[in-house]
Amino acid sequence: MTLIDIDATTLSAQIASGTTTAEEAMRACLDRIEEVNGQVNAIVALRDADDLMAEARAADAAPRKGWLHGIPVTVKDLANAAGLPTSMGSPAVAGFVPRQDDLFVSRMRAAGAIFIGKTNTPEFGLGSHTVNPVHGPTRNPYDATRSAGGSSGGAAAALAAGMQWVCDGSDMMGSLRNPAGWNNVYGFRPSWGRVPGEPAGDVYLHPLSTSGPMGRSPSDLAHLLDILSGPDPRLPLSTPAPALAGSLETDLTGRKLGWLGDWGGAWPMEDGVIAHCETALRGFEDMGCEVIPLDPPFPAEELWEAWITLRSFAVAARVGPLYDDPAKRALLRDDAIWEVERGRAFTAPEIQRASTIRSRWFQASVAMFGKVDAVLSPTAQCWPFPVDQAHPTQIAGQQMDTYHRWMECVIPASLIGLPSAGVPAGLGPDGLPMGVQITGPLHGDLGVLQLAQGWHHATDWPSRAPALRGTS
Repeated sequence: MTLIDIDATTLSAQIASGTTTAEEAMRACLDRIEEVNGQVNAIVALRDADDLMAEARAADAAPRKGWLHGIPVTVKDLANAAGLPTSMGSPAVAGFVPRQDDLFVSRMRAAGAIFIGKTNTPEFGLGSHTVNPVHGPTRNPYDATRSAGGSSGGAAAALAAGMQWVCDGSDMMGSLRNPAGWNNVYGFRPSWGRVPGEPAGDVYLHPLSTSGPMGRSPSDLAHLLDILSGPDPRLPLSTPAPALAGSLETDLTGRKLGWLGDWGGAWPMEDGVIAHCETALRGFEDMGCEVIPLDPPFPAEELWEAWITLRSFAVAARVGPLYDDPAKRALLRDDAIWEVERGRAFTAPEIQRASTIRSRWFQASVAMFGKVDAVLSPTAQCWPFPVDQAHPTQIAGQQMDTYHRWMECVIPASLIGLPSAGVPAGLGPDGLPMGVQITGPLHGDLGVLQLAQGWHHATDWPSRAPALRGTS
């Protein structure tokens, strides 16, 4: 096993003990990027190699800052890292170079990360397919003709291809879970408030998205999450966040897991997805868990109505200022314009109705988690689709009526801010990865990560089926 194959937890320990240096890690990282990034286009805005090697040597000579000390890290290109260009995948903002880190980025920097560049994302993170007019498409490391998912597709592909040890991502509509499943790695959407957003603009109305960790092991998720987490006094919805990394190992015997499958037939699924995930369920049973089928706990159409209303409302607030500038509007993708115009057209009673549905779903989820400890479902409704396709237009004979309807299976967690991990479930018959979501009750982050850790011990798919290894 080479340096690029170990997880971040192991690398951090080796740097701390002196058995590996930050300089060696940086050289391995840059060599791997040079070797394979041209095939997948996961990392963009890469900094000068000589400057990065100098920073790595300086890290070796400096006191240890934290768990990320000396580790090369990229930042998803929706977030600001001082001195690195932020494009958000859009020509409307490309070229902007921030002078200040976003809050969670500053926490990674304080923990010793060496920022080397950005990971690719769809324009404004819209849609679970990482392609944009600034940097082009990110390709799946398991099949370069296929999508890497999104919007954290660049991060997931970089992890799968061995170019990164741990990555940040963000998740509004499955953006940490879908690409994890499609790239055979792990992604974790934490409970709302655990990782605070930016203390700017409105901090009350739009809590749909959250930042979170991605890695090749749940231990990596927990360590990075501990760095990203914690309240900020400027953010009223941020919450206390006890450390998780030392508490993942536990006996899972007797944990009750509910299988939601296709939500009682409400979600169309491409052939083979449900069968593949149901095969994976046996692994949870082998861990001592009890897996029981669940009837749909809430009407799917009401969830979708609330979701697309509140999502468009939120996107309109975020992208609206660019839309209002005719020159910038001309550079926006059609889906962004659709979201803004749709979000601005809602009446106050329509927004209130969507929020009421969301509130009812939260109450129903409390009842559901009174019966099971967590629920399981696929990370996507289809296998990775062709990279030159904008999005799936049909699944199992059913037309997709929006650019994101094919990701309906991720919204139950997103709508009410539940913790949810995307864990790898191995490769399908065509060699394409698929994953399973493990979703827990609000603030049940530790329980979800413990299940993911047990799953990792039982399967370790990232090591069993690594992408692009042996490339020369």
